[in-house]
Amino acid sequence: MRRKDREITDFEAILQIIDACDIIRLGLADEDFPYIVPMNFAYTVHEGQFAFYVHGAMAGRKYELMRKNRKCSFEMDIPLKMECIKARKDVTMRYRCVMGTAAITFLEGAEKQNVIDHIIMNRYEETRNFDYNSLAVPKTAVVKLTVLQLTAKANLPENEAK
Repeated sequence: MRRKDREITDFEAILQIIDACDIIRLGLADEDFPYIVPMNFAYTVHEGQFAFYVHGAMAGRKYELMRKNRKCSFEMDIPLKMECIKARKDVTMRYRCVMGTAAITFLEGAEKQNVIDHIIMNRYEETRNFDYNSLAVPKTAVVKLTVLQLTAKANLPENEAK
């Protein structure tokens, strides 16, 4: 990381960023160009180790690329505001973000069902007690992204502490 002054290392601060994000962007390898796809996600933390969970159809470009290469990069962010700093004649975007790399694992059977019921559906108040269509589960890919490396960064207004 070039700007070490913007690095966030405090675990609770990183957790706050992740909690505030609704979308994770996955970077998947696709020949000459990366394929970037935004997805809803849920997550767990066990002994300081993050795991993100995403789901989608068991077909299509995203699914095929994840099957082909079981590694990805990820990014999530909270854009705060564009700021013009007149005293320095500078313009900067204020933000918080988390990014890193992860190993891809496709979940099956009871583990897949447990993640849907107890992790994915529990992420949001609106879905916690929702009676979803369980007939869709066999046709749904549920993927665990085991974080291999994670960094967090913020460019906050000067009057805010990290």
